Amino acid sequence: MDYLNIIRTGIAEFFDALNIWVQNINDVLWGWPMLTILLGTHLYLTYKLKFPQKYLWKAIKLSVTKDNSNGEVSQFAALTTSLAGAIGTGNIVGVATAVLIGGPGAVLWCLLTGFLGMSTKYAEGLVAIKYRVKRRNGKIAGGPMYVLERGLNKPMLAALFCVFTLVMSLCGGNFLQGNAISEAMQNTYSIDPYATALALTVLVGSVIFFGLKGIANVCERLVPVMAFVYVVSCIAIVVMNFGYVGEALVLICKSAFAPQAIGGGAVGGFMISIQYGVSRGLLSNESGMGSAPIIAAAAKTRNPVRQALVSSTSTFWDTLVVCSMTGIVTVTTMLALGITSVDEASSLIMQDAFSQIPVLGGHILNISMFTFAFSTILGWTYYGERSIEYLLGHRDRKAIRMFRTCWVFSTFIGAIMPLELAWNISSTAVIFMALPNLFSLIMLTKLIVKETRYYLWENRLDEVSDDEIPSV
Repeated sequence: MDYLNIIRTGIAEFFDALNIWVQNINDVLWGWPMLTILLGTHLYLTYKLKFPQKYLWKAIKLSVTKDNSNGEVSQFAALTTSLAGAIGTGNIVGVATAVLIGGPGAVLWCLLTGFLGMSTKYAEGLVAIKYRVKRRNGKIAGGPMYVLERGLNKPMLAALFCVFTLVMSLCGGNFLQGNAISEAMQNTYSIDPYATALALTVLVGSVIFFGLKGIANVCERLVPVMAFVYVVSCIAIVVMNFGYVGEALVLICKSAFAPQAIGGGAVGGFMISIQYGVSRGLLSNESGMGSAPIIAAAAKTRNPVRQALVSSTSTFWDTLVVCSMTGIVTVTTMLALGITSVDEASSLIMQDAFSQIPVLGGHILNISMFTFAFSTILGWTYYGERSIEYLLGHRDRKAIRMFRTCWVFSTFIGAIMPLELAWNISSTAVIFMALPNLFSLIMLTKLIVKETRYYLWENRLDEVSDDEIPSV
């Protein structure tokens, strides 16, 4: 009797049953209430902050400007580590899946979520600096948990945010990323998922035990290169499919409000298009989720608004650049292949797209998938550790070692988990993580506007804040 096959079959059946249960939960959670809360917060902050997206170029320049103020890592390192956590499989598999399920219109909703989400990411970065603290070991700590505790006196809500962050770090930051890598290796090179899981586990473990600086050093070098190679490759594919670009853009816009399949037939429905576009947008750019402020709080910055501007560029690069390229590549490839309905499109549509690049196309996609997912695993390690530090305080050293050990083991589990289950669990976890963070931003809007008026609207960006970082 082959006991290994029996075990594998049992694991597969368990995953199938769990997937059905989680999908039913998502159908309820990702309804109009959550979509209204998320998009409503983006719109509200965009209005109150007088359209901060107009300062994009200034924000990009600040992100590469050296600042030796109080902090643990440079603004650029904080940005790239944040991007490492954000730019993952959601930018490739997530967007393509949104198109396959929600129709081409999901691309527009994803991009709209990202564009408006720049305001929310700005606000997150600002309050992260405003309420950050210095721990007894000399490290800077911050994020929504400290904002909820110090800014709103809501310690219980802060603790809940940390618990949800731990769940999301394991699901979206680990399971989902490892799964995408193993599936890509199996589809392209016929490598057994268990073999990929073992190799990935060893690789992740060799990096995360170096702590924040080790993670930041890897991300600072890896993220810009991987994003550049992927975007250039997408541009090459769009050039090859140039004759379909106009038709694709029209189809994306039309089906966002009156959902259509590639050939013009009804698909999914208006709600499905918004649901998948917005949810994949949030999972991709993380605006409002509360993860990015955790690393933003460690940045060396003169005042809260400088880091807020730098943080807002994360959403621009992640969604408006990387996700938009994936969306256009997906839809133009469907048109180029003569696909007449979304139902006919394969889940491997991105492999079909990249196969148009002679010889190297498939390898570029798989390398991009690996680097995107690997860097996301590293970025989310940091978020999980900061949550443990907040929850356990002085007892966190042993807990951190235990967390890292569990994290490495979880990488193996994620790599053998079905893709759909990984996405469904992540879509559920992200809601419970985002709600406390969005609440804090709404409640602190007056403070955010006040700081913005002083430093940005009155041209005091170079001024050093007199706020002292309190020790805890």
